[in-house]
This record gives sequence, structure tokens and C-alpha cells, in this order.
Amino acid sequence: MGDSRQFSVHLALGGGAVCDAVADLLLWKKWTQSVAFLVGSTALWFLFERAGYNLLSFVSNVLLLLVVILFLWAKSASLLNRPLPPLPNLEVSEETVVQAADEMRVWLNFALSIARDIAIAGNLRLFSQVATGLWIISYVGSLFNFLTLLYIGVLLSLSLPVLYNKYQIPIDEKLNVAYDVARIQYQKIAGIMLRKSPLPSNKEKKIQ
Repeated sequence: MGDSRQFSVHLALGGGAVCDAVADLLLWKKWTQSVAFLVGSTALWFLFERAGYNLLSFVSNVLLLLVVILFLWAKSASLLNRPLPPLPNLEVSEETVVQAADEMRVWLNFALSIARDIAIAGNLRLFSQVATGLWIISYVGSLFNFLTLLYIGVLLSLSLPVLYNKYQIPIDEKLNVAYDVARIQYQKIAGIMLRKSPLPSNKEKKIQ
């Protein structure tokens, strides 16, 4: 079992494209940014979920504080002959919009290809993966509210990709074994259901 069976998790997460920074963040290649993202997400979850802080009030207060700081900084800079706040060029370039649209198109086409493989090609393995994933999301969503579920998603996104990138081959082996067991059980159940529910004969169809 060599490295030929492995694929680039970094590339799958968008590495080398618009989402290169996101891939580095999720794989902890820039650990300071990953830690900051984790700490910030935890702090926001604690404020809104445990402290009972209102999201609209929080955003308004943060923006108000930012506006006051920038206004006072600009006024003091003009009076004391100091440099103005180091703000970047506050506009979205056409290139950024095009790159974001291209990235969104890639993900949309990927989702449509999955739907086509399930609905038209009848891909049993892909159907099992998607159905299991949606069932797990539905079950977990019934246990937590949206904010906690979103925070759990952040924790998983910061842990699962890096673990899979490190232990890709043994994880793939375990998943293949689980898929084979599930496929055999599915075939057995489908066979039992077909035997218990035989198709109506031509004579029965004519009577109906």
C-alpha cells in the first residue's frame, strides 16, 4: 500500500485556487490562523449560546465601536499630523468576483454531478454515502440548535480534514470494509423484501 492510493486533501479543499487560504486553515498549515479561528469561534459560541448575547446587538456594537475608533483616529491624525488609519482599498475588484463565481460554479457542478450519478446512473455506493451523511446531519440537527450545530461543524472542519490527511490509507480501508458490509446487508434486505412482495401476475392485473 503505497502513496499512489492517496490523493491531495489540500487540493480537494481548494488548494491552489481561490480557497487556498481556507485549505491551509483547515489543515493547520498556518497554525496561528487556525488557532485564532478556533478561539474566535469558541468565543462567539459562548457569547451567543451560554451568555445569551443577541447576534444583532453584538454586530451593531462591534460596528459602532469600530466606527468610533476609526473616526477618533482620523480626527486625532489630522490634529496631531499623524498617519491616517491603514485601511485597504475598500472595494471589491472584478477579478475577485469572477474568481468567487468560478469557485461557486465548480462546487455547484460537483453537487449536480452527484445528483446525476444517484438519480440516473444508480450509483449505490454514492447513494449510501449521501443518504448516511444526510441522516446523520438530520439526527444531529434534532439534538442541537442551529448555532451549536454550526459550532460543531467548525470543530469537525478543523479536525477531520487534518486527521484524514494524516491517516488516509487506514481510514480508506476501514470505510471500504464498512461499505462492503453495508452493501451485503442491503442486498440481503432487498432480496427478502422482493420475495415477500412478489410481482402480480398477468391474470391479477387483468382482474384489477
